[in-house]
Amino acid sequence: MFIKQISVFLENRQGTLRELTHLLGASGIDLMALSLADTQNFGIVRIIVADNQVDPALRVLRASGFTARVNNVICAEVEDRPLGLNALLETIDAIGVSVEYLYSFLRATGERALIILRLSEQDESVKKLAEKGVKLVSQQEIDNL
Repeated sequence: MFIKQISVFLENRQGTLRELTHLLGASGIDLMALSLADTQNFGIVRIIVADNQVDPALRVLRASGFTARVNNVICAEVEDRPLGLNALLETIDAIGVSVEYLYSFLRATGERALIILRLSEQDESVKKLAEKGVKLVSQQEIDNL
């Protein structure tokens, strides 16, 4: 059970993130979650949007000269309490995979927090996490938030 994430490479210069968010917003693309990681020369913006906005977002980004691609990530529910995330990380350790990156999903869901994850062994991780009782959130559930 994967959700789609758009990854965009940004030149590491003042204003590029603002340009990107303006471009998407002016095109009617609603950013549901966003993460930014940077290096000395470039940044990677990871974005979650509704499924029906993935292709339009890619078209707009690429037409404006941004390098963008879609990859699959996992969205897991964790209890929104101290050590909630730690419980998920313990389960990930127990199934023998590592976290490549993660970030929180910003939409409120009540007593649960949503965490976006990229794990080593993605396909196998989904099965193993489900077997361990981790609630994975589908693209359709994301779209309905």
